[in-house]
Amino acid sequence: MPHDSTIPDHAYWDARYTESDRMWSGRPNAPLVRETAGLIPGTALDLGCGEGADAVWLAEQGWHVTAVDVSRVALDRAARHARETAADAAHRIDWQWCDLASSFPAGSFDLVSAHFLHSPSDMPRDEILRKAASAVAPGGILLVVGHAAAPTQDHGPHPDLHFPTPDEVLAALGLPDGEWEVLRNEEHQQAMTGPDGRPGTRTDNTLKLRRVPA
Repeated sequence: MPHDSTIPDHAYWDARYTESDRMWSGRPNAPLVRETAGLIPGTALDLGCGEGADAVWLAEQGWHVTAVDVSRVALDRAARHARETAADAAHRIDWQWCDLASSFPAGSFDLVSAHFLHSPSDMPRDEILRKAASAVAPGGILLVVGHAAAPTQDHGPHPDLHFPTPDEVLAALGLPDGEWEVLRNEEHQQAMTGPDGRPGTRTDNTLKLRRVPA
């Protein structure tokens, strides 16, 4: 559905989610699985958790997850998904409603994950990601995965939606010299099928940073 700037983000996303029984695949994002391999489970913050696949997967690996989203519809689905598919791990997830444009979860975390934190609204993404970096504990990981461009089969207009490069994301974070280590900064392309069944490709990017222990 088109975005009306007069509609609050929570109302927009609630409406988007109610358009179908499921918006996403129910599987964790592949970059999350790849980039957390070998990490010792601790505390994690999942920003824009949607229907909860990433949070559920992290909990199944032993992480204690704070999962936040602006849509209560999405959070209800996420909690139900956790109960139905990962009952033994569901207690390790704290589902929280949060409008990241105006507030941010308290605490520090061993992993802060922001996957595809995009919105057609005027969301202050750079500011949110700077808060995300501040929430990473010493020795912890900040993982930002985003779209680098619209899918090749998507010919609709996106005049106001900019997809930043990982270098742009890194620069916008304004991180102090010597306090962070860049572990991954890359773009990657994958095949995908559009809603109408047409095949195409999508380019995404991954920025993985480690906060140097004090």
